[in-house]
Amino acid sequence: MNMAEHTVWAVMTGGLLSLVLLAGADTVVTRTLGAVRNMLLIFAISSACIFLSGLPETLFPGLPVRLMMALKAGFGLLSSALGLRLLGIWTGGDREDHLIYRLTVWGAYGMLIASMVMAVLATLVPVQDFHGLLMLTAGLNAIAVVLCMVIAVRAAVLGDPLARWLVLACLLLTALMAGLYLHVLKVPGLGLGSRILTASSAVLFVLIVMVLIIVRNRQLRQLARLSRLEMGWDPVTGLPTGAKLLSEVEHAFWRTGRLHGQCIVVGLYLSNLYELGDTLGRASDHQILAATAARIRRAAGFRCVVGVYHPRCFIVVFSIDRKRTFNDAIIARLLGLVTQPLQVVGNKAQRLPFVPQVGIALRTVLPDQAVPQEVIDAVEHEAMEQVRRPVAADDRVDTAW
Repeated sequence: MNMAEHTVWAVMTGGLLSLVLLAGADTVVTRTLGAVRNMLLIFAISSACIFLSGLPETLFPGLPVRLMMALKAGFGLLSSALGLRLLGIWTGGDREDHLIYRLTVWGAYGMLIASMVMAVLATLVPVQDFHGLLMLTAGLNAIAVVLCMVIAVRAAVLGDPLARWLVLACLLLTALMAGLYLHVLKVPGLGLGSRILTASSAVLFVLIVMVLIIVRNRQLRQLARLSRLEMGWDPVTGLPTGAKLLSEVEHAFWRTGRLHGQCIVVGLYLSNLYELGDTLGRASDHQILAATAARIRRAAGFRCVVGVYHPRCFIVVFSIDRKRTFNDAIIARLLGLVTQPLQVVGNKAQRLPFVPQVGIALRTVLPDQAVPQEVIDAVEHEAMEQVRRPVAADDRVDTAW
């Protein structure tokens, strides 16, 4: 292996190991079974690519020959087994497509058995016959690639929006497997360009697979959260409420107090939330709440606490320290977004305009000296009084941008 090829495989190895670390970080953060599966699959695919590239023997000439033969013969099929099994889960499992699910399950078992058999045979066959064993391994992996492509195309045809990216990943997998096995079988006529194409396909394939699994896992977690009414979370807006909101505010106070900062507690009171209820039904209230929550979060950002004190009152807590500042532009943007009119749809497809009437109040508190419940009650009462008090023309906040 010359220096140029050595560099190509080294860059590929660095990219794959970086993706393995990212998958591991996702596992630590989310702590779910889906993230663990993702990490195992990424690790298996990356390991197979590195072993087949021949880079370990080049960097460490003292590695046992039989060990490397077993890893080359077995790890590719092991990654195919994991890939087929997880592909069946990713596409929805038995509830979505019974035929495809059974195909992935039996295919995974077959590849797992073949992986163990090939690994054992690699330790027994003469070194000069290892070439034929690798050709058999390449053929079995080609079957797995064809199965993955059929499953991806079927999922895309049946309407899975993520499956189109899976088809692209399968095309990259085809180029990857062809390039690696042609390289390890030492087929003549392959130049540096084919190595670069193979290495690029490996990194792109693993990246797309990892992103697809993370996105699907996130979708499943969101559906699981929405399918059950968790205590402390408002079912309409998804924001913390009740005791959960109070604990979030207490934690924000504690965190800011440790940094010797201040907290700004903002209350927004939506006085006319129920004015369309008699005309359009209760569904109108939910639409208004969901839209208002989204507007508040959009204006306030993600580095603050946003919660629902009660359906008419939202609470926002900003932490101010040496690194984070607060100015009137934040309140102007918050008020400007929340008070924008919106269209509400009724039970009979009626559409009526809704113009929010909002009162806003804020208090700056020292976290070490403030009681969260008392501060929330105070800003809620002040915001309610603000919406009841007529606002003079000179007292309006300019929200033009």
